[in-house]
Amino acid sequence: MEFQFKQDVVATLIQELMAIDSPSGYTQNAIAYIENKANAYQLPFMRTHKGNGIIYMPGRNAKTTIGVCAHVDTLGLMVRSIKSNGRLCFTKVGGPILPSLDSEWCKVYTREGKVYSGTIYSTSPAAHVFKDAASKERTEDTMEVILDEKVKSKEEVEKLGIQTGDYICFDPKTTITENGFIKSRFLDDKLSVAIILGIIDFMVENHIQPENNVKFMFSTYEEVGHGMAYIPEDITELLCVDMGCIGQDLNCSEYDVSICAKDSSGPYDYQMTGDLIALAKKHQLQYAVDIYPYYGSDASAALRAGHDIRAALIGPGVFASHGYERSTMEAVDQSMQLVYYYLTNQ
Repeated sequence: MEFQFKQDVVATLIQELMAIDSPSGYTQNAIAYIENKANAYQLPFMRTHKGNGIIYMPGRNAKTTIGVCAHVDTLGLMVRSIKSNGRLCFTKVGGPILPSLDSEWCKVYTREGKVYSGTIYSTSPAAHVFKDAASKERTEDTMEVILDEKVKSKEEVEKLGIQTGDYICFDPKTTITENGFIKSRFLDDKLSVAIILGIIDFMVENHIQPENNVKFMFSTYEEVGHGMAYIPEDITELLCVDMGCIGQDLNCSEYDVSICAKDSSGPYDYQMTGDLIALAKKHQLQYAVDIYPYYGSDASAALRAGHDIRAALIGPGVFASHGYERSTMEAVDQSMQLVYYYLTNQ
């Protein structure tokens, strides 16, 4: 059966996923969302000990099991300390580009389950006051969180229940335009999560069985390097779906599915990558083959952990990364088609 792209289904998945704060290590609500989806599809779901989620779909060939993965964890911040004036120092979770967070809205999640709103500012936030308001470098030491609470001391902040180690999550500002442009933080990699869930939705609705058993895996620590360091031992090959890079010396655009031949961790499996290129050609997809200079994936983590697998990496073309990102429904459609035809061996 030919794949049929349902933009409304994918748009809803994107909006719902983006609305769930899930920086690395604080992903329980995102994984619960995926578990609820698995239950709705009536597919088996399991959690690994460190919190990754796995949806199982049986295939026509019961002897072989393959993996398809994306990560639900995002970039974020964590409270490093509380200043004497009641403002918060922070440390990065993953690698957000800090200048892009200047004047961004945020939430602080306490261990007691309370949530406080605030704003991330430079320590020289006003051009009418500070000579270096525009020129000051934005770093962890020159930025702070100002809470939307009437607090003027460390002690008053502590009475709110805020402490070192609390997560600070910033607004993704998700927008999908009428002509199909997708603008948001964390398209890396919740856009790929939506792609995978959209494919599962289509296959379940149309009673389509994959060629092999498939374990759809959703990792929770990719942004800090060890998301798929563990995968089930029965998996023989792993297709990682993550953002496709756009920029200098790269072929990909915001309208393509990107196939990565090599990233900073080394080359991906030659035969598997070649098969994906052949599928893209066969189905006349808009695709690009690229090398990502500063990139590592969940497939990289699985290989480094010693798993005896073949691995490949694809994803929708995403402009910019680790700040405010942009892609299109066209790239999503192309990526979904490639994954679908890979799973069904068409």
